[in-house]
Amino acid sequence: MKGLELAEKYFEAYGEPMLREQFPETEGLIAAGLTGSGSECYGYDDETSGDHDFEPGFCLFLPGEDRLDRRGAFLLERAYAKLPAEFEGYTRQRMAPAGGQRHGVFRREEYFREHLGCLPEEMTAADWLRMPDWALAEAVNGKLFRDPAGEMTRSREILGNMPEDIRRKRIAGHLLMMAQSGQYNYRRCLKHGETGAAQLAAGVFADHALTLAFLLEKRYRPFYKWSFRALRELPGGEDLARSLEWLLSTGNEGQLAEDKYFCMEGIASEAIEKLQEQELTAAVCGDLEKHAYSVNDGIGDGGIRNLSVLACV
Repeated sequence: MKGLELAEKYFEAYGEPMLREQFPETEGLIAAGLTGSGSECYGYDDETSGDHDFEPGFCLFLPGEDRLDRRGAFLLERAYAKLPAEFEGYTRQRMAPAGGQRHGVFRREEYFREHLGCLPEEMTAADWLRMPDWALAEAVNGKLFRDPAGEMTRSREILGNMPEDIRRKRIAGHLLMMAQSGQYNYRRCLKHGETGAAQLAAGVFADHALTLAFLLEKRYRPFYKWSFRALRELPGGEDLARSLEWLLSTGNEGQLAEDKYFCMEGIASEAIEKLQEQELTAAVCGDLEKHAYSVNDGIGDGGIRNLSVLACV
């Protein structure tokens, strides 16, 4: 059974009755769901995933203390801890995983401050610029099982819609890095006899091309462990994943070096086509650096536009 399905079934069997029967006066303030860093929150868990940090559990998100005080939160924590330890053949773990608590009771404000450093509704341009893609991905993945007050839903909607100027800034930065690593430095490294550096250059190109693919689809790239899995779900992602995997796993001897260079040029051409389709660039050429600056020139906010093109990569 997938972890997200397990969590929802566990909530329906025990969590929902707990809220209804033990906390009727405050259940309308409490959201429940599963979101965060585990593979199950993306739906990517499999048989291997069950060897650690895998258990029946869910998250309860509480409002601020002005609406649900500390005693109320404490009672909820106690009630959650008393839920059955076994469900559908899985056992709840006694110790929190190394990455921190994944299930249980959280204040909405504390949850987002811990994961993002701020509340979604308070995010500034500086916050958006510094925020890692994987952190944003973890904040909007998974599923809410209930949200009667709508606060968690609104928070996730804010995070799921990156401001266009920020998206442009990130796209510009990744394009410039792809230009420097793949279109320029890869061949130069080989001419210097630095095959290790050439392979690193190909890896840098692949890394930034991967992130760019998500930005062009207005999606967030997850933690590197799941990046290729998520990439294959994007339009055209299967082909791009195969190309990037080939770049990362192939050597640089003889004809392979030329093949890798032209593979990167092919990926660059496809990226440029998408930039043009979305009217993100006014440049008409195959040079990703020129497209990077063209994308940056289209940023409406002067403060963001005038930052280094590499400000958030």
